[in-house]
Amino acid sequence: MSSDSAALDFADRRTVAQILLGFAVAGLVVYLLVDFVGTADVVAGLLRADLGWLALACVSTALCLTAWGKAWQIVLGVAGIDESFSRLVVTYYAATFANYVTPLGQAGGEPFIAYVLSRDTEASYQDSLASVVTADLLNLFPFVTFAGVGFAALLYGSSLPEAIEPLAGGLVVLSVGVPVVAAVGWRFRKRLGRALLDAVAPLASRTPRVTLAGLRERLRETEQAFQRIARDRRALVEALFFSYVGWVFFALPLFFAAEAIGAELTVLLVFFIVPASTLAGLVPSPGGSGAVETALVVLVVALTSIGQTDATVIAILYRVASYVFALLLGGAAALYVLKRN
Repeated sequence: MSSDSAALDFADRRTVAQILLGFAVAGLVVYLLVDFVGTADVVAGLLRADLGWLALACVSTALCLTAWGKAWQIVLGVAGIDESFSRLVVTYYAATFANYVTPLGQAGGEPFIAYVLSRDTEASYQDSLASVVTADLLNLFPFVTFAGVGFAALLYGSSLPEAIEPLAGGLVVLSVGVPVVAAVGWRFRKRLGRALLDAVAPLASRTPRVTLAGLRERLRETEQAFQRIARDRRALVEALFFSYVGWVFFALPLFFAAEAIGAELTVLLVFFIVPASTLAGLVPSPGGSGAVETALVVLVVALTSIGQTDATVIAILYRVASYVFALLLGGAAALYVLKRN
């Protein structure tokens, strides 16, 4: 596979246009947020930030992605795919880049990540998809744990503002609902498979590119891949450990961003705010850009004594470390992956 063809597979003109439009809208939202708070004050806050804390936040993001890449390697190993960690972690960075720049990537980018993985390794698409979905489901456990710990701390201190209650409720619904939907989907996978075949049947009759036999075989291979992964519980526990480690390093940049400007933001609050802000990542913009920053400001102001200006500075510093830095790291990895293929 040449690098040119791989690039074309990833970045056709329509996709590029959607990405650019998404970033433009997100940039406008951030601009309006900063303008509302006070541009001069926010810029002054950014200029006085301690770069040492910002660098530490970037290191934390790199460690987060590395830990999640390790969890990915463990799950892939269960599926019978042996790749060196040094090679696979670069692929994970590249897949993260693709996920972060694609609109709605945070709300279901697994198929695309599985495509990147299957192109860069010896894994089949079915095994890649099964491993990616399994790793994402494992990441829900620390998501629920950290959100629950932070939520409990807020309730214990009777400090949950009324304006935050709907967001907290949405966090609970998401953390409980996704595993339930996954369990129900697995329980009734045969019926869902038949329903999918019935839905695709009219299309299969009109084009030779889609056949019911081929789709039925892919569904069977995907189910077998999930079953292989589910049988090795020891490996799943090990992968879950790295998922927790990754989530710790995913949340810590917000704490470091607050430290960079001398603001007080406890780790327990960080464990609630970061998962809650990820709900904003479900909006149709690259990486939830614009929405996540706004959600962070609202949450920090509502839950702490930090003012709007400092909250905006913290949100921007956090996104620089957790998103912009991840884009740069992932972008470099994506170029390397294209080159080695």
